[in-house]
Order: sequence, then C-alpha cells, then structure tokens
Amino acid sequence: MSDQPAGERPQSTGAAAKLCCKHVWKIFGDDVPSLIGADGSVDEARFESGDYIGAVRDASFEVHDGETFVIMGLSGSGKSTLLRCMTRLIEPSTGEIHFESEDLMQASEAQLIDMRRHKMGMVFQHFALLPNRSVIGNVALPLEVQGIGKAEREQRALDVIKLVGLEGREQYYPRELSGGQQQRVGIARSLAGEPDIWFLDEPFSALDPLIRREMQDEFMRLQNVLHKTIVFITHDFDEAIRLADRIAIMKDGAIIQIGTPEQLVLHPATDYVEEFTQGIPRAKVLSAGALMRDVDGDNFAGKVHASVSIETQLDAILNADRGAVFAVYDDEYNVVGALPREVVVELLSASQRQE
Repeated sequence: MSDQPAGERPQSTGAAAKLCCKHVWKIFGDDVPSLIGADGSVDEARFESGDYIGAVRDASFEVHDGETFVIMGLSGSGKSTLLRCMTRLIEPSTGEIHFESEDLMQASEAQLIDMRRHKMGMVFQHFALLPNRSVIGNVALPLEVQGIGKAEREQRALDVIKLVGLEGREQYYPRELSGGQQQRVGIARSLAGEPDIWFLDEPFSALDPLIRREMQDEFMRLQNVLHKTIVFITHDFDEAIRLADRIAIMKDGAIIQIGTPEQLVLHPATDYVEEFTQGIPRAKVLSAGALMRDVDGDNFAGKVHASVSIETQLDAILNADRGAVFAVYDDEYNVVGALPREVVVELLSASQRQE
C-alpha cells in the first residue's frame, strides 16, 4: 500500500518521454503534398491563402513515462484527430512521431499493426463490444488476435476483469450490462494486452453524470495501481483537472498552451484558456505550495503537503482559529513554507466573486 498522504497528487518524476510529437500537421484539401517542403515544413502562407483545413496545426509535445497527459478542447478543435495521428490510424500530413525508440512515421503497416496489438491500448467513446461474446470473450479478444492460447488468455482476461471491478460477470453479455459496466469491459479489453501506452478518446462522455463520475474515480484507481502512460481526450475541463498530470488545450487545430492544471489556472496564456478556467473553483486546483508564504516562526495549527489541493484540506483550515498558520512540507517532510488561514479564505471569496 502506498504511503502517499491522502488527497495528494503524484508528482512528476522527470521521466523520459514515452511519446514525442514534433511539428505534426493534418491538412485536408486539394494537393496537400505541394504545401510540404523537402524538410517537412509547411508553406504556411500558401496554407492560409488556399482552401485548406488544418485539423491539426504544428503540434509539438512530449508525453512522459507514467504520465496522464490530457488533450482538451471544444468539438472540432482537432483533439481526436491528433490522437489518431499519434497512432497513424489517420496519416499525418507531415511531422515527426516517436514512440519509445521507434520512428512511427517510418514504420511499415505490419510494424504499426504489431505495435497496436502489443504496445498500445485504445478506448473510444463508443464501446464497440461484440454482442455475441460474453464479457470474458470480449476482454480476451486482443489476446486471441495475438495468438495466445485459450487457457492463458482466459486467465489474463479474468485477472483484468477483476481489476476493473467486474468479477462475477464474466459470462454476462453486453446487453445484460449497464452503460458503465460496458465501458469497464472496454477498458478491460484495452488493458488485457498489457499496453505500454494507453489512448482514451472521450471514453466517459456518453455516460450519465453519476456514472461518469464513478468511471473517473475508477480510472484514477487503476492509474494508481498500473502507472500507465496515458493520452486522454476530453472536452470537459473539470474532467481534465481531475485526471491530468498535464493538460494541452487545443483550438482550431493548434495547441495553445500546455501545463499542469495549476499552471493553466494561475497563468493562462490567452483569453481562450482563461475562459476555460473561469468556472473552476480555485480551491479544487491550487495546491498548498502555490499559496504558501515564507516561514516566520514555528507556531503551526497543523501541516499540509505542498502538492495537496486546498480543497482536500478545507475543513481543517476553515475550522482553525482566525490567524492560524499551517506548515507546508515536501516529500522529505521538510517544512518549505507557511499557509495562513486568511490566504485560503481570500481565495474562496475571490472564487465566489468570480462566479
């Protein structure tokens, strides 16, 4: 069992990039290759003056090992197209895509199929379960495609079915399951092959709000167990800040800012990003470390980890005496700052005025 304090968000470990995209474009229109130079660059003057659609425009980013990287934006922003470019389910017009040591743009179709079968897990909004197969049959399907023997694939399927909380429903058919249970089957199926990277394209958006919240909780539980490298697509900023280590916000095919939820709230790069963050309660996103002050004395009413969101500590802070100060500590349990109660009160008041 982890000894991480309750409510604490795992911190970046400085892990190497698992997936790297550089200057990725997906352009629709006539004679798109004529826009692309010998070095792979796009003639942006011709692009802007022509009858072209830039579904993805010059996207560059890295996804680190073990990170949950969320790409978000409104419908039509290009986020799902970008995800499909990463796996070459859609062919990029130009750019570089590296997965581990592999140059995906140079991979053959056979190599791509092998990587999708063995190294990449995918979950989409529509569950796409086979109606004539039971839960265990659906979950074991990727292993069957890999040529794994029946006994082994069924045992591995049973293990992952238990992991997603569907133990006892192995012989049910999709029609006998709720929407949330069907999505769990889809998640289990994508995990059965033990992928190195997990792509999820709005997997919960078709679910009712209560079930969606339940599935977000389940997702976070699974990530705490599995520590997968994840690319997660959503249009919901509240969902993004619950799940993400970092968020990339897209608009009109372009990535306009990448940062932690806290960075996006504190330092929005554009008015568009600021609009996304306006409705989010600051206490939910901001950490004690972002609000702490210099230490002055040692008379503390309590202590809080620097990475913990203010929301998780509200009761203790607000129930403290006026003028109380809390010690802020790091991973080595060193006191690195002080959090006055009145700073939190002002944060809550500012959020209410904004609403």
